[in-house]
Amino acid sequence: MSKEPITSPSAESLAEAARAAQGKGLPPVDKWNPEFCGDLDMRIARDGTWFYLGTPIGRHELVKLFSTILKREGEDYFLVTPVEKVGITVDDAPFVAVDFEPEGTGEAQSLIFETNVGDKVLAGPANPIRVVRDAETGEPSPYVLVRANLEALIDRKSFYRLVERGAHHEGWFGVWSDGAFFKVIPSDELP
Repeated sequence: MSKEPITSPSAESLAEAARAAQGKGLPPVDKWNPEFCGDLDMRIARDGTWFYLGTPIGRHELVKLFSTILKREGEDYFLVTPVEKVGITVDDAPFVAVDFEPEGTGEAQSLIFETNVGDKVLAGPANPIRVVRDAETGEPSPYVLVRANLEALIDRKSFYRLVERGAHHEGWFGVWSDGAFFKVIPSDELP
């Protein structure tokens, strides 16, 4: 009885497995724990561009497909299927929030973000917004949790729109969404 030769995972084999796992909603990557197969030369740049073997992946549908099998463990990112787990590089956050739709105002406001791969997420207690400020420049980097430990960097135009919807609350300037207040900057640091 001969065994099938073990092959290294490739973008093609991962895409095929991801297509097979597609159904209603996202695949249950949190329940998949296959053996680690090694690193794949795949990288997600800070602007949300996916690269394979140093070349941008030009097919948006393929990027969307890969995004459905993305998983984060600690600080590491993986593409997983029921039988494969490969490491990839993520420069900042795996997604970019490219727009949002506000509903309501003030404390009753809800902010629904859309990512570069078409995910929609309501910012709130389950999907918080956080802002990290660069220690040297003070430049803000805002994020919203999309799913299972995976964040989206909120793009600049959307962040400016968020600031326009901001309010002061308990010594902080920030935004409300789904009944939660998300701090952006201490009120006394505003010009």
